[in-house]
Amino acid sequence: MSFFGFGPAAELDITLTDAESRRRVEHKTEDGKKEKYFLFYDGETVSGRVSVNLRNPGKRLEHQGLKIEFIGQIELYYDRGNHHEFVSLVKDLARPGEISQSQSFDFEFTHVEKPYESYTGQNVKLRYFLRATLSRRLNDVGKEMDIVVHTLSTYPELNSSIKMEVGIEDCLHIEFEYNKSKYHLKDVIVGKIYFLLVRIKIKHMEIDIIKRETTGTGPNVYHENDTIAKYEIMDGAPVRGESIPIRLFLAGYELTPTMRDINKKFSVRYYLNLVLIDEEERRYFKQQEVVLWRKGDIVRKSMSHQAAIASQRFEGTHPDNRPQHSAAAAGDQENE
Repeated sequence: MSFFGFGPAAELDITLTDAESRRRVEHKTEDGKKEKYFLFYDGETVSGRVSVNLRNPGKRLEHQGLKIEFIGQIELYYDRGNHHEFVSLVKDLARPGEISQSQSFDFEFTHVEKPYESYTGQNVKLRYFLRATLSRRLNDVGKEMDIVVHTLSTYPELNSSIKMEVGIEDCLHIEFEYNKSKYHLKDVIVGKIYFLLVRIKIKHMEIDIIKRETTGTGPNVYHENDTIAKYEIMDGAPVRGESIPIRLFLAGYELTPTMRDINKKFSVRYYLNLVLIDEEERRYFKQQEVVLWRKGDIVRKSMSHQAAIASQRFEGTHPDNRPQHSAAAAGDQENE
């Protein structure tokens, strides 16, 4: 903003090469609102153009150089002064000199590693962004552009079910089962609750999906629990031998993949919490951790060489049952 004629002598603008065709997705901002951003995957090239627009065309603008950065960083809200960068790439676009008219400069970051998913939580934010800077003697001119990264994963076919027996001696004994221990974000949780012994007057039963965000290390660890969903599975008193089915669709909830020890800064884990409430409003519950992951499917019709390499990585399996992340090219799509 100009004040008594003083202000930025130029403005910067960042445009992506494939802005018209690239998919955009909604992502939650720090204030809880949702905005749309361009979507990228691990291994994809990020390219575009930085435009320098002069406020007074024809008047010479001296500068100390123009650069573009691609940055991936983690910000912990209790330590806002420190940004932990895990990706930092720089391209010099123009040497120190003069600009007498508006100009554009192309840039390309080839096959950029983007190891983590974009995330905005209660106490932490992981973001990727482009930052253009025109260095000047008194005050630099800058421009930032955020993007969103999704991490696609695949798991081996072996996905064991969860079976547990819980209860209170001589009062309540139930057996519950979930069909899998790992679910993709658009999956369906199928299971059943079987009552072996009921001597408590139960009036209500539900399953909660709980997200637990852990930030910090050592004595400075913060745990934030957020109940994402409450799903009623029974209303009324069960009897011995009764079996209650469970069918919970995940697609309707705001979920992210499970994140474990991201850059040694934070974790995000999900739990299924089985809750029983008796007529005296006493609560009985049992938590079980489940793994959530983002499913991807490679479209092969117009695959570039980059996508072909990504596909080979995507289709591999890990014997130790850990997820394998995949890169995806611009023609790839998610099939969640």
